[in-house]
Amino acid sequence: MDKNNRYHRIVIKLGTSVLTNGTRRLSRPQMVELVRQCAALYHRGCELIICTSGAVALGREGLGFPDLPATVATKQMLAAVGQSRLMQMWSRFFEIYDIRVGQILLTRADIERRHSFLNAQDTLNALIEHGIVPVINENDAVAVEEIKVGDNDNLSALVTLLARADLLLLLTDQPGLFTADPNEHPDAELIAEVDVIDAALHALAGGSRSGLGVGGMTTKLQAAQVARRAGADVIIAAGKEPDVIARIVAGERLGTRFPALDTSLENRKRWILAGGIHAGRVIVDAGAAQALCHQGSSLLPAGIVGIEGAFERGDTVAIVDTAGLDIARGIIRYASADLQRIQGCHSDAISHRLGYTHGAAAVHRDDLILL
Repeated sequence: MDKNNRYHRIVIKLGTSVLTNGTRRLSRPQMVELVRQCAALYHRGCELIICTSGAVALGREGLGFPDLPATVATKQMLAAVGQSRLMQMWSRFFEIYDIRVGQILLTRADIERRHSFLNAQDTLNALIEHGIVPVINENDAVAVEEIKVGDNDNLSALVTLLARADLLLLLTDQPGLFTADPNEHPDAELIAEVDVIDAALHALAGGSRSGLGVGGMTTKLQAAQVARRAGADVIIAAGKEPDVIARIVAGERLGTRFPALDTSLENRKRWILAGGIHAGRVIVDAGAAQALCHQGSSLLPAGIVGIEGAFERGDTVAIVDTAGLDIARGIIRYASADLQRIQGCHSDAISHRLGYTHGAAAVHRDDLILL
């Protein structure tokens, strides 16, 4: 990791207005320039995740800008046409710099359901571990209103939580958040840093003026609130600013910065604790209880001596000792039926007993809060 880089794992959200550079078409030169900046960081050791807009705009472009009714079905059709073309473009541009990319399409349901959350997290981590840059977009072609995130600003914030990223960079057609609408008030001043997101700040946020994207400053404030609680700094900046990505990662003060409120681990533990009534109980022996409480260990199957209740992978479970004393809450990585087959066995025997593995831990330390 380059010591000049302030951040290690970075989510970069690219809005439609940035990708089109103010036109009706996606700007290929602009996209290549953004990829060039990303590639320079990638080759210095940064882990990058791209949250991209532009599928609907590219679908409209691919169909010759037809005059279509503004219906959900129409938007999904345009997304279906544009999504594959968008991914091909990102793949081709990153290949210039010998970087591979992998596509992930998400809806809110994929993140809110804990077992889907874990699966998406595993996929993200696998891509990054193999040097592949994840390119993420909302699955507009199939999502219904009930499971849509609604805009890629908020999707990028959820991805930041999912990835435990250090920085969420929201690139837009504006230099940041201003004290007033700069299009109507020439004396409006850029707000360099925001510590509190309140009603007064939301009143400053206006809608998107490009007419191409879904989100405006309001959705960026919503995204900032989520991501900073997940332990990430959030910065809103202009995508057309020269070398904007590299300069921000190096620590230069550009745009509007929302500093992280706490660490991602602390926030994640609050989320686990607030997850409602546990789905079941996992009983552990004295050695496992000692390792959990005093050594900062994960819960391994070898330390499990009993299971109560039925639960699925991704559910929250209570972890208790043999006397019935509550030790912890955690997100279980194996369903109860599978856990019964591997309780008491060493981690290297999991694959043999089940025919697959979700990892060595039954509950990973990062997914566990001590009581």
